[in-house]
Amino acid sequence: MRSSTATLIGLVALVLWASLAALTVATGSIPAFQLLAMTFAIGALAGMAGWIVRPAAMSALRQRPVVWLIGIGGLFGYHALYFLALRFAPAAEAGLLNYLWPLLIVLLSSWLPGERLAVHHVVGALLGFAGVVMLFGGDLSGALQGRYAPGFLAAFCAAFVWAAYSVLSRKFGSVPTDAVTGFCIGTAVLAAAVHFAFEPTVMPQTAAQWLAIAALGIGPVGLAFYAWDIGMKRGDIRLLGAASYATPLLSTLLLVAVGYAEPTASLGLAALLIAGGGLLAAKDAFRAKP
Repeated sequence: MRSSTATLIGLVALVLWASLAALTVATGSIPAFQLLAMTFAIGALAGMAGWIVRPAAMSALRQRPVVWLIGIGGLFGYHALYFLALRFAPAAEAGLLNYLWPLLIVLLSSWLPGERLAVHHVVGALLGFAGVVMLFGGDLSGALQGRYAPGFLAAFCAAFVWAAYSVLSRKFGSVPTDAVTGFCIGTAVLAAAVHFAFEPTVMPQTAAQWLAIAALGIGPVGLAFYAWDIGMKRGDIRLLGAASYATPLLSTLLLVAVGYAEPTASLGLAALLIAGGGLLAAKDAFRAKP
């Protein structure tokens, strides 16, 4: 596969993830881990469907324990925290706080061998933080002490988990994309176990909720991970990293379009600050390759 093709496939993941917040809210009051189990089961089935025509792909499930730990830990940990965030905090604000993960990827990757933390990394991170403060009307400490504090904390932790997963996954480029199916299976099983242990079962009440669950499982909680894996391992990683900062803008616009958020000036400015800070932090991606 050509690098340009893999990069385009990786960009598809970013577009799919922009719909994650809106689709999650559209599922209604389904408990977080129940929703996690349902959607990842669908995502796993999407991957398993390929085994019908490529039975040899099942061999990708034979991986070292550390690969399973990173894969399942990243997918399960991130989505469990993200779904909890959307249950306990306003969707737009929680979604934007979660979308600090591109900035965190830049900052965390700067400590990898051969990388360094530059001034524009720090300035970009500060702009992103300014965007977070803007979400709460300039009073971040007051907002985090309020009734939405658990949701905001979950959103930030989700961002950190996803950034760590993304940076660590770059060390395992030889792991085939088909292994993502196994990560989805493991995540669905873990989520189901937590659900039955701690949550009541709430079935979807409308056809729209069923459709939202199906769309989540097929798109942002399914095919997006396969696309991202291909893009990260075979595409232009620098371009994909820079493009990630468009996701919070697309996500917020979609929330506004479907009526889950108000198109306020502060919300728009916060989105621009977070996205702008990320673009500045990743400006190396726009430099010509030697």
